[in-house]
Amino acid sequence: MSSIELDHVSKLYANGAYGVRDVDLTIAEGEFVIFLGPSGCGKSTTLRMIAGLEGITSGDLRIGGRSVTHVAPRDRNIAVVFQSYALYPHMSVRENMGFGLKMRGVARPVIEEKIKEAAGLLGLAPYLDRKPAALSGGQRQRVALGRAIVRDPVAFLLDEPLSNLDAQLRAEMRLELVKLHRRLGRTIVHVTHDQVEAMTMGDRICIMRDGRMIQVGKPLDVYADPVDTFVARFLATPPMNLLPARLEAQGDGLLVRGDGLSVEVPAMHRDAYAPATGREVIFGLRPEDIHEAPQPGFQRIDVTVVAMESLGVENILVGQIGQGNGAEGRPAEISARLSRHYTAAVGATVPLYVDARPMHLFDPETTRALPRPSLRVLGH
Repeated sequence: MSSIELDHVSKLYANGAYGVRDVDLTIAEGEFVIFLGPSGCGKSTTLRMIAGLEGITSGDLRIGGRSVTHVAPRDRNIAVVFQSYALYPHMSVRENMGFGLKMRGVARPVIEEKIKEAAGLLGLAPYLDRKPAALSGGQRQRVALGRAIVRDPVAFLLDEPLSNLDAQLRAEMRLELVKLHRRLGRTIVHVTHDQVEAMTMGDRICIMRDGRMIQVGKPLDVYADPVDTFVARFLATPPMNLLPARLEAQGDGLLVRGDGLSVEVPAMHRDAYAPATGREVIFGLRPEDIHEAPQPGFQRIDVTVVAMESLGVENILVGQIGQGNGAEGRPAEISARLSRHYTAAVGATVPLYVDARPMHLFDPETTRALPRPSLRVLGH
């Protein structure tokens, strides 16, 4: 059993500040879970508490059903892979991978067999006699993973292991980690601030802020139904567009009206949002739900182009809507993901078309999402 249970776990420092506050989470055996959040949110501290490298102020931590809150790190059978690799520069790859087992008094033939198996999994067999200085960043990270694998732990804890790699290597290692998880079938907890890693690797995402877990769920569920504006903006790049508005009645329907904004609420959401009629709201819509061409059901908005970002596979339009009548006195900015063939001159006012079905409304005071049926449940 390698389930990990955090039962209302907190970390309180001597200065009275909480590093982690009341985290209540169960990680199933064999699950790949991502801790995602900005710097200082408590994700690495939570990981270190699971490893035993940080003490727990309150709550209980169980691994495989056994309380390990006061158990030494070496007795938890957990392997940690750090951002810095932490390889011994004077040792070969083989020696680095086997060092921990050697210190535990494991017989040399057993060590060699485990090294051979791990090197095969990670493609390190040709490099076993090299020193870390002769390896690329991606190869060093594989060595750090190999050193963890040979220990045969019940779970792997990965603390931003890809952040030192360039973009191409990060993409390659993301895929390698997913493959490795499938082969080993072990529990993995992976800490990152990278939204792409979170969306593509994990079975579940745990989004943290100020030491608390804000939302936990499958990546696409969290993406489709963020619980508040923080999650809505943090989980994707470009982030969700969030615009101040007011929800008004219009005949039998509802209208979201703001500066330069007038969007009819789709019928599927009317009953859910009707209680907020007449209230100030925050209108949320992701950039990919704003289109360059009209289609049935799409609603037009006029946007003044501020910038065009060409990414090859797509163009990101950044534009302004309205006249700037809000509290800040300037037009609100929105982003739209458009086709790679779309062009528009900076300063031009262009029509774009909103698919309002994935829209969200948030409470301006609490920043929490107003409840509505999930499109994932509705099949959209």
